Amino acid sequence: MTARLAFVESPVQLLNVLEWAHATALQGAPARLGAVPPQPDRRRSAGSPAPATPADPSLAHAGLTVVVLSPTDPMSRGQLRRMAQLARDEGVTVKWQDARQGRGAVAKTLRELAGPLRAAERVIVGDPFSRYVQLLLGLFGPRRVTVVDDGTATMEFAAQLARGERLVRWHRRGGAGPRELVLAPVTSVARRKLAPGRGRTVEIFTSLPVEPPPGTTVTANDLAWTRSRFGPPRLTRGADLVGTSLVETGVVDPDEYLRAVTVLARTHGATRYFAHRRESTEKLHRIAVETGLEVVRPDLPLELIARRGPIGRTIVSFPSTVVHTLPLALVGTGVKVAVCEIAPEWLRANASPRAQGFLAGVAGTATLTERLEFG
Repeated sequence: MTARLAFVESPVQLLNVLEWAHATALQGAPARLGAVPPQPDRRRSAGSPAPATPADPSLAHAGLTVVVLSPTDPMSRGQLRRMAQLARDEGVTVKWQDARQGRGAVAKTLRELAGPLRAAERVIVGDPFSRYVQLLLGLFGPRRVTVVDDGTATMEFAAQLARGERLVRWHRRGGAGPRELVLAPVTSVARRKLAPGRGRTVEIFTSLPVEPPPGTTVTANDLAWTRSRFGPPRLTRGADLVGTSLVETGVVDPDEYLRAVTVLARTHGATRYFAHRRESTEKLHRIAVETGLEVVRPDLPLELIARRGPIGRTIVSFPSTVVHTLPLALVGTGVKVAVCEIAPEWLRANASPRAQGFLAGVAGTATLTERLEFG
């Protein structure tokens, strides 16, 4: 019997599954959101990961199997393979599922996962908005569900669950197209399976400020596993910028975004731009040519990259999950994390009406970051 079965589709989801397993084994009870346990006594040289130390026993004995529902995007697949190897090094069972490759992949995946899903004592979900995960949960509803952080979408998931709304990503415009109408029954069933009810408990494991929906438990993710296994980092003299995929998701105008990056780099003396894995090659080329920044495509989630170092003494980001997670990952290192809000005039005309308010909330609730005045 598989005690705990996790489904992930991104590197950050897999990282947070490892954080959940670590926190569950070592802390037992839910931690206070924002609490940071003492730093480990042992120190490593800057940038060194933990392969020289024994695997984390809390993960090796967690009874956890992680199923990677592999995306098609090459950058995501590359990061996921690196994260999968890290998880295996820690003693976690990882199964790579090419769930989107070729005809019949969906049916094959459902057949292969039906047995483990029925046997699982707990199912951990990385993306409750994923149509794939919704289909799986609709067919085989678990009795215990944990939703781990999948970026700022966790905030929207908790809010929609509390309001009893259908699950829709925050950057999607209102109205249902033909595809959404076809998939509406799947989403409806999945929403019920992701909500607490008779014989079913729901936990949200997050670094973000989330109000617990009625009947759910919210457990703090303070990135303790990341801090115990990596770093502390060596700090550089300058600043680093963190990229975002807001242009690619149709929220921010590309020219306005490039102007903002140029001003931030000049103002804060930044030399590097850490790209989001979904940023397009064309946009990154423009940033490199027009700003002179060194564009870095990380091969692991940024929390691990920053913790391993070297990293700037100041990290500047637009509103995203990292303005909440990086201060936790880098606590005690002297690194300052700053957030630059998205100005209304940067938004595309067809951006979701919820975009401005949602992004302002992401920045405004990041209490461990510095707020920047753009100009």
